[in-house]
Amino acid sequence: MKENLDQIDRSLLRALQRDARLSQRELAETVGLSQNACWRRLKTLYEGGLIEGHTIRLDPARLGLNLTVFVMIRTRHHSKDWLATFRKEVSAIPNVIDFYRIAGDYDYMLKVVAEDMNAFDRVYQRLIEKVDLDTVTSYMTMEAIADARDLPI
Repeated sequence: MKENLDQIDRSLLRALQRDARLSQRELAETVGLSQNACWRRLKTLYEGGLIEGHTIRLDPARLGLNLTVFVMIRTRHHSKDWLATFRKEVSAIPNVIDFYRIAGDYDYMLKVVAEDMNAFDRVYQRLIEKVDLDTVTSYMTMEAIADARDLPI
């Protein structure tokens, strides 16, 4: 799909990343298309899987989630069964908002949000109770400088 994106498609996607609440009329005006042409392009972008849904961004601090922690995990296990259990257990923890398998000194990276250090410790205890891990290192953030930025299209 990437090869087929023209400047109008890119403009549509940039506008939607900035504000997914735009009406079809507003979106069409923003990119210089008729509403029908805009609708057809959006339909193609959805059908091609480029647009995966509509979300909103919430302010974690206003929701009492004042602590963001990046958790780096190293494991001795790399079997299919262990990985299935690990993915299931981590995915069941609502405080884990991002979850990656990575290359380098660690095997996995989690982004965890919590109310405070005590709440994070409960997440940590749940994690180590459910899955055998080699090393767990946590990095507490002090400030989000660039968080949830738009994709560069």
